Amino acid sequence: MKKHPKTGDNGNNSDKRRATSYDVATLAGVSQSAVSRVFQDGASASKAMRERVMAAADQLGYRPNAIARGLITQRSNMVAVVISKLTNLYYPEVLVQLTQRFSEKGVRVLLFALERESDTESVVEQMLQYRVDGILTAAMFTPGQLETIDNAGIPVVFYNRSAPGQQVSSIRCDQEEGERWLVDELVNAGHRSFGVVEGPGDSIVSIERRTGALNELKSLGITDITTVSGDFGYETGRECFSELVSKRGSPPDAVIAANDVMAIGCIDEARESHKLSVPGDISIVGFDGVGPARYSAYALTTVRQPVQRMTLAAASMLLERIENPELSPEKRSFSGIPVRGSSAKLNPAE
Repeated sequence: MKKHPKTGDNGNNSDKRRATSYDVATLAGVSQSAVSRVFQDGASASKAMRERVMAAADQLGYRPNAIARGLITQRSNMVAVVISKLTNLYYPEVLVQLTQRFSEKGVRVLLFALERESDTESVVEQMLQYRVDGILTAAMFTPGQLETIDNAGIPVVFYNRSAPGQQVSSIRCDQEEGERWLVDELVNAGHRSFGVVEGPGDSIVSIERRTGALNELKSLGITDITTVSGDFGYETGRECFSELVSKRGSPPDAVIAANDVMAIGCIDEARESHKLSVPGDISIVGFDGVGPARYSAYALTTVRQPVQRMTLAAASMLLERIENPELSPEKRSFSGIPVRGSSAKLNPAE
């Protein structure tokens, strides 16, 4: 391989400027298009050519400029993922899964974490400035925000959110169906007084879970229901349990928490502050299927979200719409997986 005129005796760039694909092509004795093919995923290049180009690139310290490539292709190869900090502990697993799905396609994730789910105004302009190719959001956008994003030609997919009345794609776990299963199991086992611990008022997931639980309780003739509000966090789970007992004057037969983390908080508060046995004195259930819910100290009865299937579907749905903007909106709903743990007194499974 011939020595490149811009390199010193040790093969390094003597003037410290960044090497270009032209420099690599000259040093390797190939065309610039050959260099492009070597660094382009899926493009054809012989083993010998790849070895020559990579050796020249390593000698010159060359790597393709993804930003410059994006200017040519009109793609940033980045997608925005929007989540809320107050959302439950399940989302680290979701983020790992999503990042893996997109990385397999050569797409990078730009993460936007909101303090509250309703704080979307602050990130819309940022996403437009970064010229992301698509947006996957676990927080709701207003109709006006969706219109702004649509005018910019950026596809949006809602993750674990429904968007009633909006022409937008979404992937979600069927929250109402999961809550119906939890309520039916508890009522069939003889529970007649209930505490419902809901999440933040601006969370569509919390609203759907609360609505699903309350509607099913009322349809089964249960009227002894006390509702309190938390923020999906462990500490508020503890606070909400004590608030339930205070409002009622005594513990209910069962507590339905909007997520596993608050359910775990309720269990600890029931045991430590109120000296109650779970499930001997009170049954407590959650929703999501987070890792700690499986710990023997809790063994929550819950509904586990099918995360792998949901993240695969969400990433595929967004990538399809990046490639083909003319695709019509699609809404997919996944059933949760019932988990009969030992945090609730239930009838034996049939």
